[in-house]
Amino acid sequence: MIVLPFIANHLFALDRWKDNHSVMPRLYIEEYTRILTGKHVSIACREGILRDHFADIINDIKFLARQGMVTTLFHNMANRFANQKHFRTLAERLPETRIVRVGSEKDFYTEVLEQDPVYKLIFLERKYLTDAKGRRINAVDTRRVRAVWHSYGDLIANASFRSTLEKICQRIDAGHLKRVHILPVRKNTIKHELFTVEGTGTLIANDFQETFLPIVSEEDEQLLAGILHLYKAKGYLKPRDRAYIAAHRDNFYMTQIDGIAVGCAELIPIDDQTAELGALALSTRFRGQRVGVFTVSAFIAEARRRGYQQIISLTKNPRLQALYKNLGFVQRSPQRYAQRQARSAGTPMFLLNNLSEYTA
Repeated sequence: MIVLPFIANHLFALDRWKDNHSVMPRLYIEEYTRILTGKHVSIACREGILRDHFADIINDIKFLARQGMVTTLFHNMANRFANQKHFRTLAERLPETRIVRVGSEKDFYTEVLEQDPVYKLIFLERKYLTDAKGRRINAVDTRRVRAVWHSYGDLIANASFRSTLEKICQRIDAGHLKRVHILPVRKNTIKHELFTVEGTGTLIANDFQETFLPIVSEEDEQLLAGILHLYKAKGYLKPRDRAYIAAHRDNFYMTQIDGIAVGCAELIPIDDQTAELGALALSTRFRGQRVGVFTVSAFIAEARRRGYQQIISLTKNPRLQALYKNLGFVQRSPQRYAQRQARSAGTPMFLLNNLSEYTA
């Protein structure tokens, strides 16, 4: 599926990531660089945050420039003697980056949003966008922002940013912005947001580009193995190593968003009429964007194209169970699949019949 070359040297399993007490995410440098090279990325950072994380922010922006992105940094550090050293350091360390200082007489967020159109606009803040229960909102479209903004939690410790959300939505809807990211600033936060599957903050966008494509190369196999290894840790997937994937390449598919893999599925032949939906792994990054619906619907279409009339899938994952039910699957274990059920005793089986007549 991923036709972008996957270079093993650019797939990093880094040591530890203090945020959320989790292992550092893998960076897909080659894949994302091919998508982002030449794109304009703006970073907006208020004075206090820039001062507190000065070196980390500079390092992240330098990294973007090295990957061929056009970068702009907006800040509102006061033009006083105490800040002159910071101004000189920014100019010396970021020679390829346009530096824009927003004066204190202007509203920082309004000024940033009214600049020329860019592909990505990143707001570096104290916190990311959360729901009412304090859970990070990973990706959301403008319709959803407007529908539920009143239930958002303590956003970035900056009450004025709530009113900025509507302005962000207006700029995206008008086509002036493609992607807006709200990130909790810390070491590598921009790098991990733009070059990993799961990200570190909140992404607001409307035009996520989804594709469901077969595995076509050894590079794809390696990428798929990495994704399955990531999601099997959640306890719902049986391990599938690189050798297994290579032997069954023709039955594996990946879902991409914006050209990067965010999920996968395996089509396992059961009999002439039945295919099993296995190895279904979906990124939590795009939860709420119907990635699961897209992936399973695309799998159904592919199974039907290959001549199957029934699909079965076995899972203990409550999210996948709910997804299957919403798409017309029923929880049932017919006798004809008793042998398959016995290999996963205690795992519920879900069945979808009559693919030739199926409509989502």
